[in-house]
Amino acid sequence: MTWRIVIISSVAKLDLKLNSLVVRGEEVRRIHLSEIAILVLENTAISLTAALLCELNKRGIKIIFCDEKHNPYGELVSHYGSHDATEKLRCQIAWDEDIKGAVWSEIVRGKIVKQAQLLGENMRLESAAHLLSFADNIQPHDTSNREGHAAKVYFNSLFGKDFTRDADTPTNACLNYGYMIMLSAFNREISVAGYYTQIGIFHDNMFNPFNLSSDLMEPFRPLVDKCVISMDPKELTPENKKKLVDVLNCEVVIDGKRNYLLNAIRIYCRSVFDAINTKDVGLLRFFE
Repeated sequence: MTWRIVIISSVAKLDLKLNSLVVRGEEVRRIHLSEIAILVLENTAISLTAALLCELNKRGIKIIFCDEKHNPYGELVSHYGSHDATEKLRCQIAWDEDIKGAVWSEIVRGKIVKQAQLLGENMRLESAAHLLSFADNIQPHDTSNREGHAAKVYFNSLFGKDFTRDADTPTNACLNYGYMIMLSAFNREISVAGYYTQIGIFHDNMFNPFNLSSDLMEPFRPLVDKCVISMDPKELTPENKKKLVDVLNCEVVIDGKRNYLLNAIRIYCRSVFDAINTKDVGLLRFFE
């Protein structure tokens, strides 16, 4: 079972040998590919072989490339997530609008409830109660934009009344880094399941290749927010990046069982696809 999140930060050469990732830097290290879920390449001086890239892709291992500032910039996405990917594409294009609206409203509700829980943990009780009132009044497709209204209350309560998501601040730098790592984890699960990240349930931006991932990750964003609050960052340091990546290693309860977050994301994503394909929102599974 894949579970490791491997981060390469220094200059190194990566290659494939006996089904293992070989990292040749100051030391030579080997990690069997069966253990790796995500590979993060933080240094632009890293080189790797085409054979390794191909094998990582075949195994559904997500590869995240970082820019010269060591921030996530791109990732490798396989053309073929499963043997029936073409049939999955036909189904995805034909998804019923009513069930999409119902599923999206539940995703938004799940996100707002998690935001309210985090506010409650940080003693923002009045704002938490306000968010729960939004969660109780969500319409199909969230036509009244409860998500947007909740977000304003949430971020201002969590990070201060002067906080805005578009400001160039250490807090936003950490949030964006964490969200990108989380998004990549969802891209991986969607692709492995045979679906296409471009075709979303709600998000429909022609310039966003990850519309579906952006939809599905919404209830998981507060996990990143919780990590950023605990850091109280003054800048996006390598140590802070490691803490944000490590969010994917936390344990949560989903469907009555404790799971590492990466496995919980897999269970959740499959439940969303089952709910849409069978038109039964009762199949949705959110983490607790």
